[in-house]
Amino acid sequence: MLKLRTDPAAQDLDLIHRFLSEESPWAKGIPKQLVRESIENSLNFGLFESQGQVAYARVVTDYTTFAYVLDVFVLQEHRGKGYSRRLMEAILDHPRLQGLRRMLLVSSNARDLYAKHGFVPLQKPETFMEISRAHPYATNSANPSVEASPNDG
Repeated sequence: MLKLRTDPAAQDLDLIHRFLSEESPWAKGIPKQLVRESIENSLNFGLFESQGQVAYARVVTDYTTFAYVLDVFVLQEHRGKGYSRRLMEAILDHPRLQGLRRMLLVSSNARDLYAKHGFVPLQKPETFMEISRAHPYATNSANPSVEASPNDG
């Protein structure tokens, strides 16, 4: 039976780190400590089967006006079961994410999935700006605790 868990402590840090650092195109090489901190500081959505976690997404938000959906994935062997849809429904139905002015995500390979849930291309892309770093997980010698966010995920 599939179960949704949002508690940061319930998320499988090793599994999430392994997927993000080894399989994702947006967070290759991300240190485990940064993944731990991202889980601790986000609204998490983990899907679990009896054998363990099979899917994950997180939301960075102020709970009043804005949310950013990122790090969405379903393990390869569990794809095609509707788990991405379940994650997105859980995120969009979450009581603390209702009435937001804007919810964003970045996707290079699942745009059709997100479109089914109401996401559309930026209405005014000319108003958005970003700081993007080519190698965000290289050690920052000036401040090792400061790392850039991935620009795709």
